[in-house]
Amino acid sequence: MSEIRNRTANNGNNSEIEDSNNDETKKDKKQGIAGDEGSIAILLFLYILQGIPLGLAAAVPLILTSRDVSYKEQAGYSFAFWPFSIKLLWAPLVDSCFFPSFGRRKTWLVPVQYLIGATMFVLSLNVDHYLGDGTAESPPDVKTLTAMFFFLNFLAATQDIAVDGWALTMLQRHNVGYASTCNSVGQTAGYFMGYVLYMALESYGLVTLAGFLQFWSVVFTITTTLVAVFKKEVDTSQDSIEDEPDLGVVETYRLLWDIVKLPIMPITIIMLLTSKIGFSAGDAVTGLKLVERGVPKSKLAMLAVPMMPLQIVLPWIISKYTAGPRPMDVFLKAIPFRLCIGLMLVWFVKITPSFMMEDGEFPLHYYCILLAIYAVYQVALYSMFVSIMAFFAKISDPAVGGTYMTFLNTLTNLGGNWPATLALWWVDPLTFKSCVGGNASEGNLCYTPGEITTCKMEGGVCETQYDGYYIEAIACFLIGVSWLFLWGKATINRLQDEPESGWRVVHKESEKKAI
Repeated sequence: MSEIRNRTANNGNNSEIEDSNNDETKKDKKQGIAGDEGSIAILLFLYILQGIPLGLAAAVPLILTSRDVSYKEQAGYSFAFWPFSIKLLWAPLVDSCFFPSFGRRKTWLVPVQYLIGATMFVLSLNVDHYLGDGTAESPPDVKTLTAMFFFLNFLAATQDIAVDGWALTMLQRHNVGYASTCNSVGQTAGYFMGYVLYMALESYGLVTLAGFLQFWSVVFTITTTLVAVFKKEVDTSQDSIEDEPDLGVVETYRLLWDIVKLPIMPITIIMLLTSKIGFSAGDAVTGLKLVERGVPKSKLAMLAVPMMPLQIVLPWIISKYTAGPRPMDVFLKAIPFRLCIGLMLVWFVKITPSFMMEDGEFPLHYYCILLAIYAVYQVALYSMFVSIMAFFAKISDPAVGGTYMTFLNTLTNLGGNWPATLALWWVDPLTFKSCVGGNASEGNLCYTPGEITTCKMEGGVCETQYDGYYIEAIACFLIGVSWLFLWGKATINRLQDEPESGWRVVHKESEKKAI
């Protein structure tokens, strides 16, 4: 995805130095989306399909929480979201290995989408068994669910690589900018349908997860066949993409190694991999804790609906403040704000049971307060996101911008994934639950579905003596504050002060050859 945005930026720069002698007729032909309407529609639909597996994967943790799955198992499942963060590992293969007779991008797109459809169908046949019912006799098979959704997201990430590349040649040169719009809107819409729409329909008993998977399996199969048969892969751009060399597999991996060897890069890597530790408990665990405290998972998912306009508008507003020479100043200002709002969310989780009415429901004003806190949190989150994207665009070597941006995006995504996984894993070790009452033996633990069932059979109740989530949230807050003021602020300022030559790799290679 980042490759498109970066190449689009490069395309815009190159257009400023076009031959001034081009006649007006030629210029007129390169105005508007005329001739690209069908291609834009296809790209938008392909990105929607890409978001479906992501949305479905996001719905599973909420379902598992209602089945008393431990947070250690939730941590294991979180690896299912990693493929989009590590797709750089196989992206060079997708870009370089293909059958010219079939098409450079269709070589990967068609079989991958057929595989997504087939995987969804196979998963639908057994998903109820994998989810279980939360009892000792039928516990959720979290390992199999993790493997299946990891594979689905791996295929979706591969499809993303292929579609990103195809967008650059499917559209006319002056319309390439629409590719990033299709990406953002399409993937968001797909995620919405896979997550919010499914949760809403499921809550009213209108659909099951198995049925939902089968429906999208058929959609993937039919649409992939139509694309394979009717959409020809032809370079419709009048100008070849010369901003960035078309590197082979070996050259791309060598380039990545050259980027890593830059003197400024080790400290950059450490910064990107550690900057989100302070938010990990709030981001990864808060939603699951709300479900655990009785908030219906369908209504929690529906909070994403009013957030969508905010998510569309915020980047445009924030980009006005990140367009200067020091975009990471916004990043630094947003960190303490996000840490404090995250701590407020933790406090809100703590008092959530006090809002529950006698019938087990929550009043409207509860959801309004929760929505308001989430909305404010989104401002801080998107401020950090937009500013770091602007920073990446500023420092990336334009000669190899796509690869450079993808490398940096991989690092920042990993910087969010590994703390989230670790945060989920540590909730259980920091929590103490025991079975009290009935015929239960004093001190019996209550963590696994089997232990919980045994406690209930003995007439006891599982009570949390202290919740590791709150301990972890406070610890993450303190780590985040310490990171910012003891190391992060000075480091980020140093990175912003680094001259452009310190980030370049192409001119260094030229110097070596000259010597």
